Amino acid sequence: MLHLAPASLFDHYLGISRLLAGQLDFRSAIRSVAAEVAHIIPHDHLDVCVLLEGGNYHTAYETGIETAWGEIAGAPVVNSPIRSLLRGEVDFLLSDDAMKDPRFHFEGAFKRPIVEQSLRSRLHVPMKVQGTIIAALSCSSHRAGAYTMEDVERARIIADLLTPYFFALQAAEQAQRSAIVEAEARAREEGLRQGALKLTEALEQERQRIGMDLHDQTLADLTRLARRIDRLSRNGEVTPEALEPVSRSLQHCMQDLRQIIEQAKPSVLQLFGLAQAIEHHLDRSTRDTGSGIEWGLVDETSGALERLEPTVSVALFRIAQEAINNAVRHAAPLAIMVRLEADDEQLSIEISDDGTGLAKARGRIGGGIDNMKTRARLISARFTIGPGHNNRGTVVRVVLPLAPNGPAGEPD
Repeated sequence: MLHLAPASLFDHYLGISRLLAGQLDFRSAIRSVAAEVAHIIPHDHLDVCVLLEGGNYHTAYETGIETAWGEIAGAPVVNSPIRSLLRGEVDFLLSDDAMKDPRFHFEGAFKRPIVEQSLRSRLHVPMKVQGTIIAALSCSSHRAGAYTMEDVERARIIADLLTPYFFALQAAEQAQRSAIVEAEARAREEGLRQGALKLTEALEQERQRIGMDLHDQTLADLTRLARRIDRLSRNGEVTPEALEPVSRSLQHCMQDLRQIIEQAKPSVLQLFGLAQAIEHHLDRSTRDTGSGIEWGLVDETSGALERLEPTVSVALFRIAQEAINNAVRHAAPLAIMVRLEADDEQLSIEISDDGTGLAKARGRIGGGIDNMKTRARLISARFTIGPGHNNRGTVVRVVLPLAPNGPAGEPD
């Protein structure tokens, strides 16, 4: 206990109020007043333990000795050594030697800093707003028997000075968090709305493309075949030699139909999985060019791909498919590489080529980039596209957050 004349005490209390003004966060607030508090109640460790929303968790803002209490953002109140105070079961806690006091050593108590830092004398008072506890002020000393009931009364006065500032900071922090959550929700909602509109437009364009392909190519070929067969039938020339070109044309039609169907529905993806589907598309796309493009695929996902939702797998495949197609059609690359990686938090797909680069091809593939961005946004993935190493070629990268302890890649 420190014996001070009332005038000196008043000066220190006034100093606490003056120092709090302008502090914008909990940590700077408690540190700014530590010296003035020490004149009133000497301490080796000082902290304010703030209850979080709901009152079931808390966090500590400390000064003097840094302990594990200040490192935990949301510790359960049930494990706090001062839980009886935070719950309002007692009006204060005063201990001559907390290292031996059973009130701080119940089963599950997070008491390690008391023992590690030899915090013997401990003094705790609640910080209340309209009768509701929002925090607790704690002073600790290495010396046993350092505090008395007079120190408890002084701590109550200090707590009363701190409480309005900490309550205001807490309200401001909650308002900021709410504003951020609301802004993110609005942005996500608007992004999904815009994404859905773009995807709808893209799907309509795809439907029209398929219709035109069927009309201009397959239907026209079938019409010609029907007329040819009708002509052969009327002329009585149905011989194996006459039917050979008809059979060949039918095979071409069937091949064209398979290609149209494959572009509309990734059957390889459904049968064999995402990595194999991308590998199959890589092989076929590079082989069809006839220009000898080298390619490679590295899968380092350790089974994460198998846990993806089907809609997410399709979206990722379509993005990879579009990136590969753009490279093959517009960049004239010598090589294309796809790398699949995953850890506990995210899955990434990277498609890189050593072609002519994005700048020269942008005008021809702008719509494809928009489609890739839209598909990524709809599954809450991050999409980037840019130049490759030494500004050579293009790198497309999609990063998908993975849900902890649940199915990977579920959209929000």
